[in-house]
Amino acid sequence: MNVILEKIEAAKLIGRGGAGFSVASKWRMVATATGEKKYVVCNCSEGEPGVKKDGYIIEHYAQQIINGMYLAIQFLGAEKGIFYLNEAYYKQYKNILEQAITASGAKIELFVKNHEAGYVGGEETTVLNVIEGNRAEPRLRPPYPPTSGLWGCPTLVNNVETFYNVSLVNSGEYKNERFYTVIGDTLHEGVYQLPANLTVEQVLKQTENWPKYEFFVQVGGDGAGEVWSQKQLKQLATGSGSIHVYSLSKYKPIDLMLGWANFFKAESCGQCVPCREGTYRLVEALHEDKPNWPLIADVLFSLSESSFCGLGVAASIPIRTYVANVLASYPEKSTNLPIGSKKVICSNITN
Repeated sequence: MNVILEKIEAAKLIGRGGAGFSVASKWRMVATATGEKKYVVCNCSEGEPGVKKDGYIIEHYAQQIINGMYLAIQFLGAEKGIFYLNEAYYKQYKNILEQAITASGAKIELFVKNHEAGYVGGEETTVLNVIEGNRAEPRLRPPYPPTSGLWGCPTLVNNVETFYNVSLVNSGEYKNERFYTVIGDTLHEGVYQLPANLTVEQVLKQTENWPKYEFFVQVGGDGAGEVWSQKQLKQLATGSGSIHVYSLSKYKPIDLMLGWANFFKAESCGQCVPCREGTYRLVEALHEDKPNWPLIADVLFSLSESSFCGLGVAASIPIRTYVANVLASYPEKSTNLPIGSKKVICSNITN
């Protein structure tokens, strides 16, 4: 076994792109896959609203990210590495990244994600389609990228933070830390590097962002992130490590739901009917003066069970978890809803 793979395995490193998959397992899959050429892709789409960590890491640790990619290229004998990043980050960090690539001597190219690719342009297989010049939509799986990725070749796709951690593992500096984005109704918004085993409550308190008023949070991103009440924060931050704090009295439930629904409607690639039509109908229903909650519940179920990719599946998550964890657990007078509405909403969405 190669030394770098042994180190990654010993560190029990997991990917930081949101899925939490074993880095050693993914690297081994690509290494053992058959193909004349292999590729390494660093995914810096960061299209999830409320997540700022990848940009922060590039700004402060560009050399370590590129070094992590270089280690992967060397381990796999890859043809080259491709650094896939959104337009805003390209404009902001192009010079930093080019300098780091030159210093490393690695064969790595910068690839700018088209603005039109949107949120779905960060999904692993969509990244490959965009790089190949194809439509920005997910691929049917299997086959998976480690065995059939770019141009049908075995391809390793890891997130910015993952490659940064690989570099730390190789140099013996890895401390099982991760980056947390804390935003919203707080005093000290920002990106923080802290131990990976902290609960949301610990993160907020250690960064002096624990509010003095009733609140709830959305964890893992402002699009697909789960919504948790103030009483549920003794659990780890999931996904991308983003924590958005909301003052309970500041927001109207329907406005919040519409915000989430509008995001997914705008970002749907339109490839599958459940997502394309479901997100449209969800927005339409929530705009009604008296929303049809049984219909909304059916649409949410269809999105989660029938969508082709994770975007459609995720469209139901913030609304369902907000209703189950926040609306259902607070008195009706605290929820900015007309009298009687809370029971109707909760009875439909939580069943």
